[in-house]
Amino acid sequence: MNNYQRINPIAPKNIEKRNAYLLGGGIGSLAAAAFLIRDAHMPGKNIHILEQLDVVGGSMDGAGTAEKGYTARGGREIEEHFECFMELYSFIPSLKDKNRSVLDEFRELNIEEPIESHCRLVENQGEKADFSSLGLSTANAMELAKLHMATEEALGATTIGQFFSPSFFKTNFWYFWATMFAFEKWHSVVEVKRYMERFMHLIGGMNKLKGILHTEYNQYDSLILPVIVWLKDHEVNFDSGCKVTDIDFDFSNNEKIATKICYTKAGKDEVISVNKDDLVLFTNGSMTENTTRGDLDHPAIINRSEDKGCFSVWEKLAKKSPDFGHPEKFCSDIDKSKWMSFTVTLKDDDIVFPYLYKLTGDKPGMGGLVTIKDSSWFMSWVVPKHPHFANQPDNVKVLWAYALNLDTPGDYVKKTFSDCTGREMFEELLYHMGLKDRIPEILSHTVNAIPSMMPYITSQFMPRIPGDRPDVIPKGSKNFGFLGQYAEVPHDCVFTVEYSVRSAMMAVYGLMGLEKEVDQVYPSQYDIRVLTNAAKTCLGIDKLPLENIPLGALLKNTELKNLL
Repeated sequence: MNNYQRINPIAPKNIEKRNAYLLGGGIGSLAAAAFLIRDAHMPGKNIHILEQLDVVGGSMDGAGTAEKGYTARGGREIEEHFECFMELYSFIPSLKDKNRSVLDEFRELNIEEPIESHCRLVENQGEKADFSSLGLSTANAMELAKLHMATEEALGATTIGQFFSPSFFKTNFWYFWATMFAFEKWHSVVEVKRYMERFMHLIGGMNKLKGILHTEYNQYDSLILPVIVWLKDHEVNFDSGCKVTDIDFDFSNNEKIATKICYTKAGKDEVISVNKDDLVLFTNGSMTENTTRGDLDHPAIINRSEDKGCFSVWEKLAKKSPDFGHPEKFCSDIDKSKWMSFTVTLKDDDIVFPYLYKLTGDKPGMGGLVTIKDSSWFMSWVVPKHPHFANQPDNVKVLWAYALNLDTPGDYVKKTFSDCTGREMFEELLYHMGLKDRIPEILSHTVNAIPSMMPYITSQFMPRIPGDRPDVIPKGSKNFGFLGQYAEVPHDCVFTVEYSVRSAMMAVYGLMGLEKEVDQVYPSQYDIRVLTNAAKTCLGIDKLPLENIPLGALLKNTELKNLL
């Protein structure tokens, strides 16, 4: 798509003297730095990435050792039409071979090892459940059609639970949808609409996860690390331990010009003076802010601190201009935005992984998500490609799982998911897998089970209206923009890597005045072939019967009738 726009833009005036300050070390800032170097021709030494933690990568993390256990809070799902994502990784060199790109190896992996689930749902302690269809009634399918036709303005702050009838939440569609994207009934139905339209071309294979792509390792090792290495090769400055506390502006002449960045480092207050020609890009929210972790014998205690990191900075900015959005809509109700996952590390296991292969028929990394229909916690698990970490020995295996009902007692462990240790979470999972009788033996091979409690992980799904998320480039802004999941990117959907990378491309191209357009969001919902396939899949039919309606006569002997 958009090949006409694949140009090398002319360098902006005085680019060699201008600086860029990227506040937050997530994929949005990393992508912005990459586009500044390649497309705006900014010297890497002029780019400064300020990050509070000692490691960059934001929500795309993964770390650990074979002795203490591995942990990854989660992986973002990727598909072929993440246009901005693919553009970024088309010019980031592979860590294995500098003559090949990350995209080259990523594509090759997914051609050789495509995801196709042979066991998407289980129930009754390890029995395969029927996942052959979406299980929608005609009335349920019409609800989805109604959502597709409605405007975002008309839907407003309507929740998923308010929009759909109770029967909808007992369908396979809901089991698939909720667990793939972490939706809850109290989340915004506008986000469901965006997801449905954004991924409409994948609905036909949704029950088998066809079209979902995976990485060689966890997403930090496979996606973040190559960008870091490339940026460091270009002399980009990574300033860790910097906690941004505020940003000052000049609002005169109906303009917004960032003038000062306030931050603390090593306990000292610091200030960066910003010139009008410099660039300031701020990641105004983090899904994984205030994450806490537990271990095999300790729960992850939720952090309810008033210090909400970048959200707290956003709250300060929102008081300075109505164009800076409304953070309270997203980060004010932790019990509706929290979410937990846990990572299990097993050593010399000859029970769990052989059993799961026999149950699902899926090789590690090629099956995707398996959801437990009758779990009170609404649990799901993933067996990733082995090894999942670059430093992982062959005899050490990793399993990742999560739940959506955090405050409900379990079926085997009579505690809420939120209150459980890693051991208890794993015991509940083994019970539902059908391995109840072998729990003690399996635990003897368990190095660790590390829960991660994330108070704001689904906060970007909270009900909102236009203006609650600020524009990537606010009205009148000359040198300041927002990045990431809490900036408004029309037509695209949050909780994806693509969203953050797209926001970076929009901010850099717009504020630097580049003669280059951002790749458009893949418009699958306007393709009659995609619409037809989605309708047939949702209705559970092979053909749409047109003979008895006037449209059938109108389309007689046409290619469109054959398609329908």
